[in-house]
Amino acid sequence: MNQHVLNFSNVTACGTNTETSLPCMFSAVGRRDYDEKRIRSSESLLHVLSRAGVSVRWKDNQSGCKGVCDGLGETIVDPKADAALCEDGRCFDEVLLRNVGALTQGSTGDIVVVLHMLGNHGPAYYKRYPTAFRRFQPTCDTGELRRCDRQSIVNAYDNAVLYTDHVLSQAVAYLKTQQERFDTAMIYVSDHGESLGEKGLFLHGLPQAIAPNEQTRVPMVWWLSESFKASRGLDTACLNGKTALALSHDNLFHSVLGLMAITTQVYDARLDIASACTHSPGSTPTR
Repeated sequence: MNQHVLNFSNVTACGTNTETSLPCMFSAVGRRDYDEKRIRSSESLLHVLSRAGVSVRWKDNQSGCKGVCDGLGETIVDPKADAALCEDGRCFDEVLLRNVGALTQGSTGDIVVVLHMLGNHGPAYYKRYPTAFRRFQPTCDTGELRRCDRQSIVNAYDNAVLYTDHVLSQAVAYLKTQQERFDTAMIYVSDHGESLGEKGLFLHGLPQAIAPNEQTRVPMVWWLSESFKASRGLDTACLNGKTALALSHDNLFHSVLGLMAITTQVYDARLDIASACTHSPGSTPTR
């Protein structure tokens, strides 16, 4: 289903693993001035949003929020609670959409919900999607990648990508049902990339300085409802013109603040992807 998304095709990650990237991508410091101690001791994007009066929720199907949601309300998926989507202690990412409405129930103001997906983490790519999404075959059906040829590894990974696309489409479909209550929008971005045998490398986690592009290039997709674009004065054609620009995780912090019309000293319009496409921005002072 064509959801009319904005696909930013040239985005670089803060790091090559979740432990590094997650705090960095939610930080105003970012990769350009990378300082791990400073990043971990500064307010995350979510804490800035919360101080501005935005209700923030985090729902996790991976390895936790690495500090970026501390004190803001974190829901960890319980694999035992949904046998249809979970087995062997892991759940398919659709589980994040189960009862997602409970996270916003009773809220009338601005809300940001973060769904932390398991995504395509290897090496067991074949466990990241239901059987119905086994479109590319043959697949590597083991976590021991050395036992598989490269094409079967790539096929399993591509099936996981196909399933991620389905989950995002389902998320957009849910947001469309909420448009009478909210001006809805979705931002999806991966925390790191993945090597699939290029130059003999697999998985992720190499030091940033020597990591190949496959581990540092990430997808980023935006879906903005018509009412959201109208309320923010966003020009769709202008945004489409930004999708091929060289961007990075450094843009996330400032773009979200801009889209949420939050005014704060840490906001930098130069790093806000949508700033030049906003005709009549509003503002909400931080508290």
